[in-house]
Amino acid sequence: YPSEFLMQKITEDNQIPVHLHVSVSLQYVAGLKGRALVEFFHSNIAEVENEELRHLMWSSVLFYKTPNVEVMACVLLSTKAIYFLLDDSFIHADEHQSDFWNKENSDCENSSFHLSCCFVLKLNDLQSVNVGLFDQYFRITGHSADHIVTCLTRDSYNTHTFIQQLMAVLSLLARTPSPEPVDKDFYSEFGSKNTGKMENYELIHSSRVKFIYPNEEEIGDLAFLVAEKMDGLTNLPSLNILLYVLAFQVNHFEGSAQNTSSLQPKTLILTSSDLFLFDEDYISYPLPEFAKEPPKRDKYQLADGRRIRDLDRVLMGYQTYPQALTFVFDDVQNQDLMQNLTLDHFGE
Repeated sequence: YPSEFLMQKITEDNQIPVHLHVSVSLQYVAGLKGRALVEFFHSNIAEVENEELRHLMWSSVLFYKTPNVEVMACVLLSTKAIYFLLDDSFIHADEHQSDFWNKENSDCENSSFHLSCCFVLKLNDLQSVNVGLFDQYFRITGHSADHIVTCLTRDSYNTHTFIQQLMAVLSLLARTPSPEPVDKDFYSEFGSKNTGKMENYELIHSSRVKFIYPNEEEIGDLAFLVAEKMDGLTNLPSLNILLYVLAFQVNHFEGSAQNTSSLQPKTLILTSSDLFLFDEDYISYPLPEFAKEPPKRDKYQLADGRRIRDLDRVLMGYQTYPQALTFVFDDVQNQDLMQNLTLDHFGE
């Protein structure tokens, strides 16, 4: 151990996405190759001597306790745990975060020693994995609020690969088998359907970890929500969601020494008539079992919406992935003025 193929694969995966900035400590990790990377894992991260590194992935992550702070992380999957090697800027991002972050070493800031914060989720503590729409992200849930993490891969291939590797590693765990299910009689089987809502697709792994996938109703709910935002200007049956993608909105700051830009995470939804940007809560839904109250904000909050017929042109950057697109709309004020006046004058 480890095989040459595994080392080559981990080396290839050890690349920070070009559009995201990370701290010096994570840049150091991204510079490691092959055996040096495996040795770094065993000497600095691994908690048990005989655990094996199986997969590496770079992804933005969100924690349940700090739902507004998206941070870059190197995600390492071993035969014992999932390790999130975090950008050290996260430690100072939120003064009110929970106590499980270790702040004792903050005096290293001014030295040449670069500190990274590592969050560990033991595979034995893992309870469920929720896969987001179109495999754009997934949420890992443990036994408490401190153990809920969402990985925003923004890439169905990375999500799929990680889930496959996680299932393979979980198969190695020796867990006590679940008790045999009790045969249900006819009345209990068909009499307890008190909810009209279809449950999400669940796959219960042999390790008793649930893998939960969205069903068709989630797209239906999303289409209904989008139609609501359009003020009923369209009939719902003809509304089709053509594209759902997690993207970034680029905000330019001019006038500074050099024109800088910040990336705001957004969910882009394209229908046959409109283009929408939503602020989506990727971490709070579906509600964890221990949640006492619903989240403070809705799952989808409309940030911007424009009609396709007002789209003037689309500018495409020529850089490699990720592609930058600029949508230029005709700036028409009060575009639905006549329709609103008619409603006000002639009826409810």
